[in-house]
Amino acid sequence: MIAVTVLRDGDRISGFESCGHAGFADSGKDIVCAAVSILIINTVNSMEEFTGQVFGTESEDGHIYCTLAKPYDQDAQLLLNAMVFGLQNIRQEYGKKYLRLDFKEV
Repeated sequence: MIAVTVLRDGDRISGFESCGHAGFADSGKDIVCAAVSILIINTVNSMEEFTGQVFGTESEDGHIYCTLAKPYDQDAQLLLNAMVFGLQNIRQEYGKKYLRLDFKEV
């Protein structure tokens, strides 16, 4: 199962953590894992390319941790909310067995 925790600071997203593997299919054929990975990596890359948001990431073997510095950039928030929306849709389509999505106030 992939576990994603979205860190919230009031009504803003201040970061997220993702770890694990979906286990939907064999390695290389797991569309749930691929979809989640693409959403997360594209969000991080897009924040870097298209926003002024200062943030840090750590990643290792299917685990990524991303934290944003204040002030929170409005464009980065849009990208992060789009990522969460996509994750919710994947979870709805494929089920809780493969993707857990939690929210944590920090």
